Amino acid sequence: MKETITTTTEVVEDISKTTTATRQPVRWAPLHGIPFERRMQMFAVCCWIFMLFICLVIFAGCFTHPILWPLLIAYITFLFTDKAPENGGRRYDWPRRWRIWEYFVDYFPVKLVKEHDLEPTGNYVFGYHPHGIISMGAFANFATEATGFSEQFPGIVPNLLTLASNFRLPLYRDLILSLGIASVSRHSCESILSSGPGRSIVIVIGGAAESLSARPGIADLTLKRRLGFIRLAIKHNASLVPVFSFGENDIYEQVDNDQGSTLWKVQKKMQSLLGFTMPLFHARGIFNYDVGIIPFRHPIVTVVGKPIPVPKLEKDQKEPTQEQLLEVQKQYIAGLEDIYNKYKDVYAKDRKQELRIID
Repeated sequence: MKETITTTTEVVEDISKTTTATRQPVRWAPLHGIPFERRMQMFAVCCWIFMLFICLVIFAGCFTHPILWPLLIAYITFLFTDKAPENGGRRYDWPRRWRIWEYFVDYFPVKLVKEHDLEPTGNYVFGYHPHGIISMGAFANFATEATGFSEQFPGIVPNLLTLASNFRLPLYRDLILSLGIASVSRHSCESILSSGPGRSIVIVIGGAAESLSARPGIADLTLKRRLGFIRLAIKHNASLVPVFSFGENDIYEQVDNDQGSTLWKVQKKMQSLLGFTMPLFHARGIFNYDVGIIPFRHPIVTVVGKPIPVPKLEKDQKEPTQEQLLEVQKQYIAGLEDIYNKYKDVYAKDRKQELRIID
């Protein structure tokens, strides 16, 4: 117990030192003179950030009405028996085209850039980089039609993948399912890739580990030991598509958590126990420009690279060899670096360092 208290105190001291060192007067947003479009953009972003909280409050509020209890019991039963998250989700085109997502995209703004056509007869595994804090660019481009994915890649049906735990959250799960978001489990991935031509998955490769490195001007990727998505692509003969989002790391600041620091150790312990971790991030607020969890307005440009064909397995081969995995990984990293080097002087002019593969 004493050790826990000591660790917590050290974390608080680390945060306090960082906050004191960077403290500056809070700049407040004007009450008047802001265009209606910008207010709607802020509203859209706030809706998405607080959507989980809103859904849980609505769900809890329903229990105060006894007349709804039979429906709630039926819904909870459905929640625990529904297999849609493991079988490609429950995607509908209409929710993906809601006007609110256009306001969401215009807030940053988010832009989708296509490097190469994708044949609708094939299947694809999109690898999204970097993770950032909340992967706003991945959501905007692959879970909505606000950036025109279907127009740029006709016949390709992407499913953005996330942790299975998100599908245990009432109401929120149904919204993300309708947007085509599904579980990142192996069964889910295989189910989608086996369901027909054009079906594709989008995986944020770096995951929780990479989010701890998300800082403005820095692009540190966790990729060296990530071979699972490559194995999956080879087994299903699905081409790999590297995707890099310039600006994803620039929409939030993060408290210093250098490797080996007390805060870093606490975050890694949380990751090992829960499967995810919590970066201590901050940006702006609804009514100010300096304090809060609303992301900064910073352009996010998502570049979809050229597809990388994968080797076919031999007739009696069930799993790819280590040599095949490493060779494809080498090509994938090269494709990712090509994207970065081609566009870095256009979309990352304020970078502090070059792209690095750190783990």
